[in-house]
Amino acid sequence: MSEISTNTKLAQHKRSRGLAVRLKKQWELQIMVIPALILVFIFSYIPMYGVLMAFQDYSIFDGFWASPWVGFKHFEMFFSSPDFWTIMRNTLIISALKLFIGFPAPIILALMLNEVRQMAFKRVIQTVSYLPHFLSWVIVAGFAMSILSTDNGSLNILLEKLHLIDEPIGFLGIAEYFWGILVSVNVWKEIGFNSIVYLAAIAGINPNLYEAAQMDGASRLKQIRYITIPSIMPVVIIFFILAIGNLLNAGFEDILLLGGNPVLRDVSDVLDTYVYRTGIENQRFSYATAAGMFKAVVSVLLLTLANYAARKSGNSLW
Repeated sequence: MSEISTNTKLAQHKRSRGLAVRLKKQWELQIMVIPALILVFIFSYIPMYGVLMAFQDYSIFDGFWASPWVGFKHFEMFFSSPDFWTIMRNTLIISALKLFIGFPAPIILALMLNEVRQMAFKRVIQTVSYLPHFLSWVIVAGFAMSILSTDNGSLNILLEKLHLIDEPIGFLGIAEYFWGILVSVNVWKEIGFNSIVYLAAIAGINPNLYEAAQMDGASRLKQIRYITIPSIMPVVIIFFILAIGNLLNAGFEDILLLGGNPVLRDVSDVLDTYVYRTGIENQRFSYATAAGMFKAVVSVLLLTLANYAARKSGNSLW
């Protein structure tokens, strides 16, 4: 046992010494990272003491240390709230739709763009698909509202010209349409930018693999199936793990802007908008913090489980 302990200590010493040597060799790069670390510490770690509000009846006049402690009172109130199951249903359904529709969309786009041989056409498609990512959600929501408007909205005009409807439809006032509209707008906004990573992964594939496949008579479709997709699968798995960890992040800005109509609240209210409404608008700070902390804990658990499952394939975050 003592020999094993000694070997373990030696291995740890070598690893720490190797890390010290690398840090010394890369000191210029380490200095460049310091400002980013300081910003992360200031804006991400220092505010974490705010989670204390979840265990208090917080008052802005008494502050953190003078407010009375109430234990898990606000968690119990949140779980027993009549809104809890509606919020969780909306959060999980919207997140699942964004995951199962929005996640594969950029992969499919990257595979399609990789097959385009006309470089000018390819650059135009890339530029057009990337552009919406750089627009704020306020602008994107404005576009969507304009297109779906009952007053000269282009979609209603098109449907009327095709004689598919007799009068304009208020799409953003009908609950049954909201999830489809929300996911469609999200896909349109992010599909191009998210495809950049997959295009970079495809560009790193050894061309000799495609040449060998061509010599064996493999079609382009089979090359995609047996070469391209397996080669980018490690990247896909990593991003899928992160997507699972964000399963409770159904969205905030997009839902707040597109689903702000009170008529849609039964299908649009998710954890983030609920926390905003109860915490900021109704000033129930402790209750909203408890709801937000519940979301954070569940997200960490989902990320851990997804990483554990992905580790069996040899690709994981840690």
